[in-house]
Amino acid sequence: MALIGYARVSTDGQNEARQVEAFKALGVDKVFIDKQSGKDAARPQLTAMREYVREGDTVIVTEYARLARSVRDLLNIVDELSAKGVQLISQKEDFDTSTPQGKLMLTVFAGLAEFEREMILERQREGIAIAKAEGKYKGRQPLPFDEKEFKRECEKWVKGSQTAVDTMKRLGMKPNRFYRYAKKYGFNRGNA
Repeated sequence: MALIGYARVSTDGQNEARQVEAFKALGVDKVFIDKQSGKDAARPQLTAMREYVREGDTVIVTEYARLARSVRDLLNIVDELSAKGVQLISQKEDFDTSTPQGKLMLTVFAGLAEFEREMILERQREGIAIAKAEGKYKGRQPLPFDEKEFKRECEKWVKGSQTAVDTMKRLGMKPNRFYRYAKKYGFNRGNA
């Protein structure tokens, strides 16, 4: 019977230290950490944790929102863990899925959290619509693009005098944007 911690932060820039410290205080045996949004349940470390746990193990999260953002995803994960004989404990909400009351509380809290998130998104959309109507919101500004410079640098890349990475650095472009424009303008290392 192992104690398994699952931590998640939404981005690489966020820090999971608070969650990890809580796990240390509980004597957790193994910790899985994802650094990406919880809106999708297909996360590498969540998948690894689900494959790792065995009957009798307990998965601990600091709060259920670390595990999933939607009620459906959360309940699916809990059902999968329960079917394996694994219980889930959320520290913040103080519930334990090994009891009927814990399962009920989980469903209620998850539903409220999902509702709150949807309300925030709705208010955000309304605010953007108002700002657009008032001419205050311009949306995401397009990235600068100099077609002549792009073609000049791509010629060097196609001829082999500089690498694709160097070309991207000179142009200040990320790979997906660089290759999209390279395709659009017919640049391909195969053209050399």
